Amino acid sequence: MLNKVLLIGHLVRDPEMRYTPSGIPVTTFRIAVNRPKNSKGESTADFIDIVAWRRLAEICGDYLKKGRLVAVEGRLRTRTYQTPDGQRRRVVEVEAINVHFLGKKSENTESISIEEPSEEILDIDIENEEEILNEILEESEEESNE
Repeated sequence: MLNKVLLIGHLVRDPEMRYTPSGIPVTTFRIAVNRPKNSKGESTADFIDIVAWRRLAEICGDYLKKGRLVAVEGRLRTRTYQTPDGQRRRVVEVEAINVHFLGKKSENTESISIEEPSEEILDIDIENEEEILNEILEESEEESNE
């Protein structure tokens, strides 16, 4: 079975970091992912909720801010919960495995991985999002083949 998601988008607001009762850090944030223009030339976006855990949660909580462009690699997750008034709700979100901090060439950018957290400076040109997604996918496939 395959459950893999790759998204590039801008943070809608600052991330929210908190801790579980057992002390595990968890950070949530939402990104806006642009869709191609429709036949009328109008742009729309999808708003996707992202959840990061442990060290990746701490890094995202410390360094991400509203408006930042990120590439998120993760898996789709669904969960249900009950509201205080007894209604059942279903949530679909992306559980982040890697978050790549993107920006223009003149900006410092970072690539952060949950397996090997680092603050490596990369020189990424964001003009071709498809190229970035392909690079991330290739890196991920290489890691899974090792």
